[in-house]
Amino acid sequence: MTAPLTRRRFLAALAATTAAAPAFANAPETSLRPLARGEDFFKRAVPTLDEIASAANLDGFLGCAVGNTETGELLEDLNGAEGLPPASVAKALTASYALEHLGPDHRFATRLLTTGEVSEDGTLDGDLILAGGADPTLDTDGLAALAGDLRDAGVSSVTGRLLVWGGALPEVPAIDPGQPDHVGYNPSVAGLNLNYNRVHFEWQRAGEGYQVAMDGRSDSLRPPVHMARMVVVARRTPVYTYHDGDARDEWTVAKSALGNAGSRWLPVRRPTLYAGEVFQAVAGSNGLRLKSPEVVDTLPEDARELARRESQPLTDILQDMLKWSTNLTAEVVGCAATAAATGSVPASLEASAAELNGWAEAELGVTGIALVDHSGLGEDSRVAPVAMTRALIALRERLDLKPILKPIPMRDDSRRILSNHPLDVHAKTGTLNFVSGLAGYIDCPDGTELAFAIFSGDLDHRATIAREDREGPPGARTYNTRAKKWQMELIKRWGTVYGTA
Repeated sequence: MTAPLTRRRFLAALAATTAAAPAFANAPETSLRPLARGEDFFKRAVPTLDEIASAANLDGFLGCAVGNTETGELLEDLNGAEGLPPASVAKALTASYALEHLGPDHRFATRLLTTGEVSEDGTLDGDLILAGGADPTLDTDGLAALAGDLRDAGVSSVTGRLLVWGGALPEVPAIDPGQPDHVGYNPSVAGLNLNYNRVHFEWQRAGEGYQVAMDGRSDSLRPPVHMARMVVVARRTPVYTYHDGDARDEWTVAKSALGNAGSRWLPVRRPTLYAGEVFQAVAGSNGLRLKSPEVVDTLPEDARELARRESQPLTDILQDMLKWSTNLTAEVVGCAATAAATGSVPASLEASAAELNGWAEAELGVTGIALVDHSGLGEDSRVAPVAMTRALIALRERLDLKPILKPIPMRDDSRRILSNHPLDVHAKTGTLNFVSGLAGYIDCPDGTELAFAIFSGDLDHRATIAREDREGPPGARTYNTRAKKWQMELIKRWGTVYGTA
């Protein structure tokens, strides 16, 4: 592998070339402009933004910007005022918004409530209420532990109903209706969420047909659910279909696509009912028989708490969200932050995102941020590179965002990691079909810290992709690879020109 071009290697090569050049007796016929030496010459030899953009071979629109976090100065940009879909780069803004309004130590609580009384023999004479507290990380094991906590609190039986409440946040059936029905990264959102609002679909060939199962599994538990049903149909395409049944999610799958056996996670469209069914099952495993869950819109004012389970601190949740780019987490923490900031539950994801946009303008002094959700999944969101860069500069002093951003390794033209590269990058990536983004911070060896944003998108081509083909259309992987190479070249330029790479 060719060694990376550093300032020392460049100047050494230049000196060697000069020393080896032969001497000519005759003077040149035309005047030679003296060449700059040392650092100036090295930096002037670095490709310009236009040259890097041209070499990227990316169709569509490209934009970028970089600034100095210490001085607040915007150093340079290319199409910096033009908004593009930020994709999951939006999650960096969402994380900051949540830190601002919820605080880094905030924990989401899932509670068991009742208006009844528990007798000496452990009978709860009344309804049991599973109340969501907007925990985006709640899983089946967590619900099983909550059922165990109820037993530890002395409850051995329940005479009333099992009520389920998810009204802490707006309930929406899908983050982005424009995505294919079956993709697990586009689930519903509510105040009670489980397993990232995904149900596990598993199939096994049985003679001429298939055995199928839908469950809310964890590493050790396999609680079945009835609110989602799968039917195998003899057809070639489409692979999956979905429709909203009267009381459950109705799925079909093409028999020709299944093979001998397999599984995948599918999105849940009724998250509150889903969590209720799983809790009923895991409570039964703890010896506590409950009636079928009923979803309610409000909580009784006189309900008292029997047990609770709290999430990890918000900082830990956000760090995982930024690492794994979890859409459900982004929407939940963003809406929870809006509820905390305004004192009321937002009406929709778009309404909550509008509050974030207003916060960025009022508190960070940044215009050019127009999100329609908190995850970046919706393609109508727009963020200008200069706006994102200025926001990152403002956030550097205001909030502790940088430590929870993902380290981004520097790579060569073949996408191989360059070990011991002098630049240290912490940023958030963003990828949609024919859309790519990267924004964050660059630490240079001389102590210079840069904030940057890079966006690209071939929106005309993206608009031609049918909804059912958006999981992995032809050409998307190639576009993404080229976009990432472009991003690397820009970071190398900025580290050289504005720091000491």
